[in-house]
Amino acid sequence: MSDSEPDEELLSLLRQSLGINGGSSPSKVIDTKVLKDAEYVYDHSIDVALDTHGTKAAAATIWKSMQEKKYSFKTWSEHTLHPKTKDESTVNFIFLMDLLNFCFWSEHPVPTECFSVDYQGQTFTGYWSLVAAIHRALEEDIPITTPAFWINETECTDDLLKHIFRSTTSEQIPLLDQRIQCIREAGHILASSFDGSVVNLVKQANNSAASLIELLTTHFPCFNDTATFESNPIHFQKRAQILVADLWACFEGQSYGCFYDIDTVTMFADYRIPQMLHSLGCLRYSPSLETHIRNLKEVESGCSWEVQLRGCSIWCVELIRREIVRQHPKAEVNAILIDFFLYDTMKDRVKEGVEKIPHHRTRSIWY
Repeated sequence: MSDSEPDEELLSLLRQSLGINGGSSPSKVIDTKVLKDAEYVYDHSIDVALDTHGTKAAAATIWKSMQEKKYSFKTWSEHTLHPKTKDESTVNFIFLMDLLNFCFWSEHPVPTECFSVDYQGQTFTGYWSLVAAIHRALEEDIPITTPAFWINETECTDDLLKHIFRSTTSEQIPLLDQRIQCIREAGHILASSFDGSVVNLVKQANNSAASLIELLTTHFPCFNDTATFESNPIHFQKRAQILVADLWACFEGQSYGCFYDIDTVTMFADYRIPQMLHSLGCLRYSPSLETHIRNLKEVESGCSWEVQLRGCSIWCVELIRREIVRQHPKAEVNAILIDFFLYDTMKDRVKEGVEKIPHHRTRSIWY
């Protein structure tokens, strides 16, 4: 090997230590279809468009800010409520967390009256209210992260589940009945197909992110996040992908979070990232769609507008990633980190009251 040639073994070890493309990979990688379908949606969208200049400018801004904040997958564990231990119980925690990681927005006009959870002297809303509720239940000696408990309806009654997700305000958690259904369904599927173990499910993927996404979306109907656009099936798989990403980030690319094909995971198509991408000047909406969103009108799950918002957001983040790598060839960045960063940034803007546009409102178990 000449001095100009890269040491592939050393590069492999470096990538593995960073959790990116770590370990050996098979000759064929499973195609989750998410990125390909997102590009199709982008190519055929008429109500959502990408601004090329805005996307390139956003890539520069995002990378600069990520560098200044030293943003990496380690940032995930720095959040107060994310699990700090790295064992099988944490795998169960993350599975339940992402099983129920959907639809937290409120129609209540007064923010202080929206669904929230008090935990350890703080009040949490949105996604963090769910995580706080899980921690609170465990501290009350309720085994809410144990799959066998979910299907024991003598002990794990609907009333107990309602108690676990109780709100500080009079507004209950959105889609409570659907969340209970997801818990029951997942518990039965884990029992029948994976010996009741989330760890067995993860191990069956053999360190492949795409394989774990496929297992989740094939075996668990509530993870199979798809739609139809222009008569074509479109795969989004938001919660399946974020489950893989959370394992990767929590375990820092090791143990249960070691995936040799982690870069196949795309951005997670929800309602916050499109909002942030629009604020950054990356996305543009047709007048009718923008008016609809600004008037806080609901966008029906699976409708053309919603599919365009989600598909174009995935493709936009991919273009941002490519632009960052083009400008900084040595950058170790993937769509997961960009998504995490954009989500954290958007939530900070919400707290500061500087939202340029509301998020689109869709009631759905998919996000």
